[in-house]
Amino acid sequence: MDLRNLPTTLSSHERCAVRRMKIQDTLDLNLSLLGTEPNRIGQAEEKNCEQMFGSIPIPVGYAGPLKVTFSSQETREIHLPLATTEGALVASVNRGCKAVTDAQRGDASPHAGIKITSIYHGITRSIAFRVKEKPEQLIDSINQKEKEWKAIGEATSSHLKILGYDIDQADNYVFLSLRADTQEAMGMNMITIAAQQIGDWITQKCDTELITIAGNIDSDKKPSRRTHDQGRGYEVIAEALLKPHIIQEILKVDPVKMLDVYEAKLKRGSAIAGAIGSNLHAANTIAALYLATGQDAAHTVEGSMTDTTVTQEAHGISVRVRCPALLVGVRGGGTELPAQRQCLNMLLNTNQRTNEPTSLRPAQQLAESIGAAVLAGEISLLAAQAAQKLASSHKKLAR
Repeated sequence: MDLRNLPTTLSSHERCAVRRMKIQDTLDLNLSLLGTEPNRIGQAEEKNCEQMFGSIPIPVGYAGPLKVTFSSQETREIHLPLATTEGALVASVNRGCKAVTDAQRGDASPHAGIKITSIYHGITRSIAFRVKEKPEQLIDSINQKEKEWKAIGEATSSHLKILGYDIDQADNYVFLSLRADTQEAMGMNMITIAAQQIGDWITQKCDTELITIAGNIDSDKKPSRRTHDQGRGYEVIAEALLKPHIIQEILKVDPVKMLDVYEAKLKRGSAIAGAIGSNLHAANTIAALYLATGQDAAHTVEGSMTDTTVTQEAHGISVRVRCPALLVGVRGGGTELPAQRQCLNMLLNTNQRTNEPTSLRPAQQLAESIGAAVLAGEISLLAAQAAQKLASSHKKLAR
């Protein structure tokens, strides 16, 4: 069905309507509820979705405030917009926020709440070459010509800086995996364009054949042991100490039962399954925040490789999450859509009264905020399972 050739005089909203009517007539269906609104469509029809014929509403729920101490040592209360259709998710994350934040009320420590650290590994892309013989010669050439091909790649964007690279070999295939800083953008398109230029240049200068600029070692939108172990994008660690009275008063469970669930579910169960990443439901929180703030939702796959650990401490229970790969940005893609931009501003504006910014760059602040939200969600579900409330809470809130 050709839905591309429409009069250029039509607005984006009108083009969507024309396509929707044509699809309705052709398929004899009612698609009226997919109608768009001119002031909410933004540039989605032009930049985000080809042959766009409508939009669907996704409910957005509020969780928070959540008290966090960022890696910059700045403490804030953050507010979470969670886009989801799964009943009980928002309530669960909200309960986790309450447990963590209430645990610190009256605490004189300047770094109370969830403690966060992060590492920026950069966005990655792996280029696959094939040689007829002696792949080690190509590897030597790539290493020797590093400055030249890096300059070729960085010339494709003023916002891209190549941070490093890795080389892998399999039979007569050589893979060059790039790591790049793409500033405020998540950067997948940026690094892909740079990889194409680098791949073409290496092909011209070396005796090799370019097979693809997406060789899967970067594991984009796929789980892999390498990404889990080495990280990709932002690697975020968030942890909090829960005191016994908070666990009993807010989470309504014996702390020992939470440790029991950790031992059975996250350690034994995950090991038996061969899971890459051992967590309760990290993907739930990540997907909800990705959708709300205009991130590429498919990168939830990498987020699902989160590890959650629970340990007994002298003054309570410590819960920690390591999210090895949060692929986020605050420019480009879905972040420019009107509603998503408002949710993004809500999450980043960590002090509503004074509008005081953090010293972190916005993309890092976003990644660290998501990591903190994941921890809140993990704490709440861990308690629900320990109290045998998983089924009943979903029966109450999701049926």
